[in-house]
Amino acid sequence: MPRFALTLEWNGAPYAGFQRQAHSPSVQQAVEEAAFGVTSEEVRIHAAGRTDAGVHALGMRAHFDLSRAFDPFRMAGALNAHLMKAGHSVAVRDCVEVGDDWHARFSCTGRAYEYRIVNRRAPLTLDAGKAWRISRPLDADAMHEAAQALIGLHDFTTFRSVHCQSASAIKTLDRLDVRREGECVIIEAAARSFLHHQVRSMVGCLAMVGQGQWSKADLAQALEAKDRCKLGLNAPPDGLYFVKALYPGE
Repeated sequence: MPRFALTLEWNGAPYAGFQRQAHSPSVQQAVEEAAFGVTSEEVRIHAAGRTDAGVHALGMRAHFDLSRAFDPFRMAGALNAHLMKAGHSVAVRDCVEVGDDWHARFSCTGRAYEYRIVNRRAPLTLDAGKAWRISRPLDADAMHEAAQALIGLHDFTTFRSVHCQSASAIKTLDRLDVRREGECVIIEAAARSFLHHQVRSMVGCLAMVGQGQWSKADLAQALEAKDRCKLGLNAPPDGLYFVKALYPGE
């Protein structure tokens, strides 16, 4: 039974997240329906991560199994044709055949996200729904310095959604960098795995640091509190992008 690994890109605005929802459109449903249109087989898509409603992806990895052989290059083209015909804002950037021991979620050794803030007074037009606009000036250097307090192994309960299903709030954050590019402030986060809302919660608090409402010490105290009630702010989903998933040998 051949297994196909996909690299997916999508605009998250029309979807309730990656995972199938009973009464809302999802990325998983869109790709599974496209796969059925191509192969006449009902498949189940497994992804490296589950994104929230409105969150985007540049390189989400996913896989599904088929009962028969199929050329991966043709598969990518056919899936994209069905997705486009159905009006979905999802694209298959790559498709390769992998061994049956490769799993998009369980084989993944690292995940990277990017959050985009547009720091200006004017409303967003081209970036509407694709970034978080903050009109007050942000000190990106102060944000980066404060972000380093979150690096390493910690209990991230403060930055965890009350709906998070992870067995433990203890995670190792490998990288959290903040930089300015013109009017944009970019936050990059990397770890083996993240808690539900962790990146958005960290970004919200870093934005408070950037506006002078919090200090690095305040951020560290929020982390040490291990209490969701001590969270300063949860950033909106608009500016969050799943960038890539890492696997052994790649």
